[in-house]
Parts: sequence; structure tokens; C-alpha cells
Amino acid sequence: MTPELSIVIPIRNESENIPRLHQELTTALGRFGRSYELLMIDDGSTDNSFELLAGLQAEDPRLRVISFRRNFGQTAAFAAGFAMARGRYIITSDGDLQNDPADIPAMVERLEQGFDIVCGWRKNRKDPFVSRRLPSIIANRIISIATGVALHDYGCSLKVFRAEVVKPLKLYGEMHRFLPAIASEMGVRIDEVVVNHRARVHGRSKYGISRTVRVILDLLTVKFLLSYSTRPLQIFGLVGLTMGLVGAAVTGWLSIQRLLGYQAIGNRPLLLFGILLIFTGVQLITLGLLAELQARTYHESQDKPTYAIRELRESPDVPVEGWPLRHGAGG
Repeated sequence: MTPELSIVIPIRNESENIPRLHQELTTALGRFGRSYELLMIDDGSTDNSFELLAGLQAEDPRLRVISFRRNFGQTAAFAAGFAMARGRYIITSDGDLQNDPADIPAMVERLEQGFDIVCGWRKNRKDPFVSRRLPSIIANRIISIATGVALHDYGCSLKVFRAEVVKPLKLYGEMHRFLPAIASEMGVRIDEVVVNHRARVHGRSKYGISRTVRVILDLLTVKFLLSYSTRPLQIFGLVGLTMGLVGAAVTGWLSIQRLLGYQAIGNRPLLLFGILLIFTGVQLITLGLLAELQARTYHESQDKPTYAIRELRESPDVPVEGWPLRHGAGG
């Protein structure tokens, strides 16, 4: 029987948390009364996490365990889970017990009220302020402004998705945290609910301030994909055209000075600057044209549409050619 819920959880060196995690998930989902499956992805653990997962899987047929050959990262683990998930709704969570499985039923019910994605908000977050919470607050503001999808907590892994929304998405880098923003390109409905956040008891966090740089770089990628993936010339061409016009204005002004005999311009750095602007502008416009060709190849080679249909309503039993005649009868 196909399960209704698929819970996807990356695991890396969480041997002390796995037994309690499985127990809490089983209890919360059992009380919810919906059919479910657990997909736990061992992301190259160096402890005995996989052995514990394999032992639990032998006792619980609803548990499916995926083991990576090495550590590929949390985004790759989520991508593997999405590809293997069979449920109508896909729930993501962390394996460190800081997310509370008891929040899942309310989030699923909220999703069924007409939303496509429901994100958790760790309003009362149990993490150090300077090293974790403050950078997260700043990052959430920047991401919300850049992507146009305002969320309080992009970093919370506890999220619920409709399978048809998240399965087609291709994830790279650290982009799992941008899933709501990436999916917004399809016009999805997104909601955010406050969830319980607990202090870590065992193990140590895999996150650090060093990850901020990678998040910023991925944010630039997401912003480009959301705004210019189907029209790259509009960004490269605009910048290139602006630089070319400024360069032309600078060199034109210098040329007039030289022709009128005011002064020599051969040794002026401004002349080199103007020429640099012109050449750079031409290169950017050329890059934009090449990107336009690549964007068209990308969409057309995969027969990938540049739109997303939410719903189609039609009456197949009504003859198309008969409706206008009847509609105009008696006019």
C-alpha cells in the first residue's frame, strides 16, 4: 500500500539520537493515524549510525534506510529522499532531535487547508545567540528580501510539502534551505507555523559560521534562477549596455577634447578606463546572448515549460463547435 506520508531525515553521526528519534516518530505518527514511511539517509556516517538504522529497519517495515558511499551533504540526502519517497506529502526533518515529531500532524493538517508548503518557525530557538541565532536572523532577512518569499526561519528543516511540488526540484550545493523560494517559481502557496524547538542533547552541530559563505553564494544562484533563468540577457545585457554607454561617453568626451586641440589624451588613465568599459560591455552583452541560447536549449531539450499549471477545468462532453452556435442563438 502506498503511504500517505513520507518523512525524509538525513543522518550523519547521530548514533546516540537514532533510537529515541525512531521511537518519537513512531509514537507521533501512530497517534496521527495516517499511513507513513520513514526514509533515513545515512550521509557517510563514521560511527555506527548505519548499523543502528539497519537493526531498526529489520524490525520496522515502514523504515527505509539509504546509505551513501561517502558524505555528500544534507542537500544531497534530501534529494535522494525526495526521489525515493512514495507518499502524497513529504515531510523533512533533522536527525538531531531538535525538531519535535509531535508537530508533524498539525503541519500536515495546515497543508490540507489549501497550502503547498508549510514551513516550521523555531520562534523560541534553543541555540546559542551569537554563533547560531544572530547569523540566522540576518540570513533570513536577506533571503526573504532577495527571493521575495518572506519567512522567519529558512533554516528550520521541519517542513511539509506536497509531493508534486518538491519532487521535480533539482537540488545542488546547500540549496535545501531555499526549497520554498525555489518552489515559489511555480506559484505555490506557502505558510509558516510556530514549532517546538529543543536543545541538542547528544552529538554536536554540523553547522558553523563558515557555512554562511556557501549560503550567500547559493542565494545568488537562487536569485538568478528565480528572476532571470528564462531571460538572462536582461541582466547581462542591461549591465553590459550601461557600461558600454558610459565608456562611449567617456571616450567621446576625450575625443572631442583632442580634436579641438585642448590637450593630449594618450597618457590619460581615463581613456583606458573608457575603453575598458566599452570592451567589458560588449563581452557582457555577448555573454547574455549565449546564455539566452543556453536557456532555450535547456528548456526545449527537456520539453520543460516556462509555466506551471495549478488546475485545469473543462467539460469534455460538450462539443466545442456547438457551444458558440447555441450561445449566439436568438441574438
